[in-house]
Amino acid sequence: MSLALADMETLKASLEAALPGCVVEMVMNPSACAQHSLLVTPADAVAVATLLRDAEGFDYCSNVTGVDWPAREVTEKVKVKKLVEGVEQEVEETQKRMTDAYLEVVYHLYSMKNPKGPLVLRMRTGDRVEKVHVPSLTPVWRSAEFQEREVFDLYGVIFDGHPDLRRLLMWEEFTDFPMRRDYVEPDDYEYEPTAHDDVLKKMQEHYSGQVRTGAVQE
Repeated sequence: MSLALADMETLKASLEAALPGCVVEMVMNPSACAQHSLLVTPADAVAVATLLRDAEGFDYCSNVTGVDWPAREVTEKVKVKKLVEGVEQEVEETQKRMTDAYLEVVYHLYSMKNPKGPLVLRMRTGDRVEKVHVPSLTPVWRSAEFQEREVFDLYGVIFDGHPDLRRLLMWEEFTDFPMRRDYVEPDDYEYEPTAHDDVLKKMQEHYSGQVRTGAVQE
Protein backbone atom coordinates (compact mmCIF):
# COMPACT_ATOMS: atom_id res chain seq x y z
CA MET A 1 0.00 0.00 0.00
CA SER A 2 1.32 3.45 -0.87
CA LEU A 3 2.45 5.85 1.81
CA ALA A 4 -0.27 8.12 3.17
CA LEU A 5 -0.12 11.79 2.29
CA ALA A 6 0.84 12.72 5.86
CA ASP A 7 3.73 10.22 5.78
CA MET A 8 4.91 11.64 2.45
CA GLU A 9 4.88 15.18 3.82
CA THR A 10 6.83 14.07 6.89
CA LEU A 11 9.36 12.29 4.71
CA LYS A 12 9.73 15.32 2.45
CA ALA A 13 10.38 17.55 5.48
CA SER A 14 12.95 15.08 6.85
CA LEU A 15 14.85 15.02 3.56
CA GLU A 16 14.91 18.81 3.27
CA ALA A 17 16.08 19.12 6.89
CA ALA A 18 18.85 16.57 6.48
CA LEU A 19 20.01 17.96 3.13
CA PRO A 20 19.96 21.78 3.31
CA GLY A 21 19.34 23.30 -0.11
CA CYS A 22 17.91 20.08 -1.48
CA VAL A 23 14.83 20.59 -3.65
CA VAL A 24 12.10 17.99 -3.09
CA GLU A 25 8.69 18.49 -4.66
CA MET A 26 5.52 16.58 -3.96
CA VAL A 27 3.75 15.31 -7.10
CA MET A 28 0.12 14.72 -6.28
CA ASN A 29 -1.90 11.90 -7.82
CA PRO A 30 -5.58 12.84 -7.83
CA SER A 31 -6.77 9.39 -8.93
CA ALA A 32 -8.41 6.86 -6.61
CA CYS A 33 -5.11 5.14 -5.81
CA ALA A 34 -3.68 8.46 -4.51
CA GLN A 35 -0.16 7.23 -5.13
CA HIS A 36 1.69 10.49 -4.60
CA SER A 37 5.38 10.76 -5.36
CA LEU A 38 8.50 12.78 -4.64
CA LEU A 39 10.30 14.66 -7.39
CA VAL A 40 13.99 15.44 -6.93
CA THR A 41 16.46 17.26 -9.14
CA PRO A 42 19.24 15.23 -10.76
CA ALA A 43 21.75 17.22 -8.72
CA ASP A 44 20.18 16.02 -5.45
CA ALA A 45 19.11 12.53 -6.54
CA VAL A 46 22.06 10.48 -5.24
CA ALA A 47 22.10 12.21 -1.86
CA VAL A 48 18.33 11.78 -1.49
CA ALA A 49 18.46 8.14 -2.59
CA THR A 50 21.28 7.37 -0.16
CA LEU A 51 19.39 8.99 2.70
CA LEU A 52 16.20 7.11 1.80
CA ARG A 53 18.12 3.83 1.93
CA ASP A 54 20.29 4.43 5.00
CA ALA A 55 18.11 6.61 7.22
CA GLU A 56 14.57 5.87 6.09
CA GLY A 57 14.95 2.14 5.46
CA PHE A 58 14.02 2.00 1.77
CA ASP A 59 16.46 -0.78 1.03
CA TYR A 60 14.86 -2.27 -2.09
CA CYS A 61 14.15 -0.79 -5.52
CA SER A 62 11.60 -3.02 -7.22
CA ASN A 63 11.02 -1.14 -10.44
CA VAL A 64 12.50 1.57 -12.66
CA THR A 65 10.63 2.89 -15.65
CA GLY A 66 10.67 5.84 -18.04
CA VAL A 67 8.06 8.32 -19.20
CA ASP A 68 8.28 10.56 -22.25
CA TRP A 69 6.74 14.02 -21.88
CA PRO A 70 6.87 15.93 -25.20
CA ALA A 71 5.89 19.58 -25.19
CA ARG A 72 2.13 20.06 -25.44
CA GLU A 73 -0.27 22.95 -25.56
CA VAL A 74 -2.35 23.56 -22.45
CA THR A 75 -5.18 25.99 -21.89
CA GLU A 76 -5.49 27.63 -18.50
CA LYS A 77 -7.29 30.48 -16.83
CA VAL A 78 -5.14 33.21 -15.32
CA LYS A 79 -5.91 36.46 -13.54
CA VAL A 80 -4.46 39.62 -15.10
CA LYS A 81 -4.89 43.32 -14.50
CA LYS A 82 -6.54 45.32 -17.28
CA LEU A 83 -8.13 48.69 -17.75
CA VAL A 84 -11.90 48.26 -17.87
CA GLU A 85 -13.69 51.49 -18.77
CA GLY A 86 -10.64 53.41 -17.55
CA VAL A 87 -10.37 51.56 -14.25
CA GLU A 88 -7.69 48.94 -13.56
CA GLN A 89 -9.32 45.70 -12.58
CA GLU A 90 -8.27 42.10 -12.08
CA VAL A 91 -9.96 39.95 -14.67
CA GLU A 92 -9.78 36.30 -15.60
CA GLU A 93 -8.79 35.33 -19.11
CA THR A 94 -7.96 32.13 -20.93
CA GLN A 95 -4.38 31.68 -22.17
CA LYS A 96 -2.56 28.96 -24.05
CA ARG A 97 1.03 27.97 -23.45
CA MET A 98 3.43 25.15 -24.30
CA THR A 99 4.69 22.90 -21.52
CA ASP A 100 8.34 21.92 -21.13
CA ALA A 101 9.50 18.73 -22.81
CA TYR A 102 11.50 16.21 -20.80
CA LEU A 103 12.05 12.55 -19.98
CA GLU A 104 11.20 11.22 -16.55
CA VAL A 105 12.62 8.28 -14.61
CA VAL A 106 10.42 6.70 -11.93
CA TYR A 107 11.68 4.44 -9.12
CA HIS A 108 9.46 2.31 -6.87
CA LEU A 109 11.05 1.80 -3.45
CA TYR A 110 10.22 -0.51 -0.56
CA SER A 111 11.51 -1.18 2.91
CA MET A 112 12.03 -4.89 3.48
CA LYS A 113 13.09 -4.44 7.12
CA ASN A 114 10.08 -2.39 8.12
CA PRO A 115 7.52 -3.36 5.50
CA LYS A 116 6.29 -0.23 3.79
CA GLY A 117 6.00 1.11 0.29
CA PRO A 118 5.98 1.73 -2.48
CA LEU A 119 7.58 5.13 -2.27
CA VAL A 120 7.61 6.61 -5.76
CA LEU A 121 10.68 8.71 -6.53
CA ARG A 122 10.99 10.72 -9.75
CA MET A 123 13.66 12.75 -11.51
CA ARG A 124 13.55 14.55 -14.85
CA THR A 125 15.96 15.43 -17.61
CA GLY A 126 16.47 19.02 -18.77
CA ASP A 127 14.88 18.32 -22.16
CA ARG A 128 14.38 15.45 -24.66
CA VAL A 129 17.34 16.20 -26.95
CA GLU A 130 20.61 17.28 -25.36
CA LYS A 131 20.07 17.51 -21.62
CA VAL A 132 19.16 13.87 -21.13
CA HIS A 133 21.69 13.04 -18.39
CA VAL A 134 20.68 12.00 -14.87
CA PRO A 135 22.77 10.24 -12.22
CA SER A 136 22.51 6.47 -11.99
CA LEU A 137 20.99 5.19 -8.75
CA THR A 138 22.42 1.70 -9.30
CA PRO A 139 25.24 2.43 -6.81
CA VAL A 140 22.48 2.95 -4.21
CA TRP A 141 20.11 0.15 -5.25
CA ARG A 142 21.87 -2.66 -7.17
CA SER A 143 18.53 -3.91 -8.50
CA ALA A 144 18.23 -0.77 -10.65
CA GLU A 145 21.05 -1.79 -12.99
CA PHE A 146 19.16 -3.69 -15.69
CA GLN A 147 16.12 -1.47 -15.48
CA GLU A 148 18.14 1.73 -15.94
CA ARG A 149 19.70 0.04 -18.97
CA GLU A 150 16.21 -0.61 -20.31
CA VAL A 151 15.20 3.04 -19.81
CA PHE A 152 18.38 4.11 -21.60
CA ASP A 153 17.68 1.67 -24.43
CA LEU A 154 14.03 2.58 -25.00
CA TYR A 155 13.86 6.26 -23.96
CA GLY A 156 17.40 7.57 -24.40
CA VAL A 157 18.02 8.67 -20.81
CA ILE A 158 21.78 8.62 -20.10
CA PHE A 159 22.57 7.47 -16.55
CA ASP A 160 25.88 8.98 -15.47
CA GLY A 161 27.84 6.62 -13.24
CA HIS A 162 26.02 3.48 -14.39
CA PRO A 163 28.47 0.54 -14.29
CA ASP A 164 27.45 -0.95 -17.65
CA LEU A 165 25.25 1.36 -19.72
CA ARG A 166 24.64 -0.62 -22.92
CA ARG A 167 21.51 -1.30 -24.93
CA LEU A 168 19.51 -4.12 -23.42
CA LEU A 169 16.77 -5.01 -25.93
CA MET A 170 17.78 -3.24 -29.13
CA TRP A 171 21.06 -3.88 -30.94
CA GLU A 172 24.06 -1.55 -30.58
CA GLU A 173 23.74 -0.10 -34.09
CA PHE A 174 20.13 0.95 -33.48
CA THR A 175 19.99 4.74 -33.21
CA ASP A 176 16.44 5.55 -32.07
CA PHE A 177 14.35 5.07 -28.93
CA PRO A 178 11.18 3.02 -29.55
CA MET A 179 9.25 4.06 -26.45
CA ARG A 180 9.31 7.77 -27.18
CA ARG A 181 5.97 9.15 -28.22
CA ASP A 182 7.30 10.59 -31.48
CA TYR A 183 9.09 7.39 -32.53
CA VAL A 184 8.34 6.57 -36.16
CA GLU A 185 8.68 3.01 -37.36
CA PRO A 186 11.07 2.96 -40.34
CA ASP A 187 9.68 2.20 -43.78
CA ASP A 188 12.32 -0.39 -44.50
CA TYR A 189 11.69 -2.35 -41.30
CA GLU A 190 15.28 -2.23 -40.13
CA TYR A 191 16.62 -5.73 -39.76
CA GLU A 192 18.31 -6.78 -36.57
CA PRO A 193 21.60 -8.56 -37.33
CA THR A 194 21.81 -11.76 -35.33
CA ALA A 195 23.89 -14.87 -35.21
CA HIS A 196 21.18 -16.52 -37.31
CA ASP A 197 22.61 -14.77 -40.37
CA ASP A 198 25.87 -16.65 -40.03
CA VAL A 199 24.07 -19.90 -39.32
CA LEU A 200 21.85 -19.48 -42.39
CA LYS A 201 24.83 -18.70 -44.62
CA LYS A 202 26.71 -21.74 -43.30
CA MET A 203 23.71 -23.99 -43.85
CA GLN A 204 23.23 -22.72 -47.42
CA GLU A 205 26.89 -23.29 -48.22
CA HIS A 206 26.74 -26.77 -46.66
CA TYR A 207 23.75 -27.93 -48.67
CA SER A 208 24.98 -26.19 -51.79
CA GLY A 209 28.15 -28.28 -51.54
CA GLN A 210 26.13 -31.48 -51.16
CA VAL A 211 24.10 -30.64 -54.26
CA ARG A 212 27.31 -30.09 -56.21
CA THR A 213 28.69 -33.46 -55.10
CA GLY A 214 25.42 -35.26 -55.72
CA ALA A 215 24.84 -36.01 -52.04
CA VAL A 216 21.46 -34.31 -52.16
CA GLN A 217 18.95 -35.54 -54.71
CA GLU A 218 16.16 -33.15 -55.68
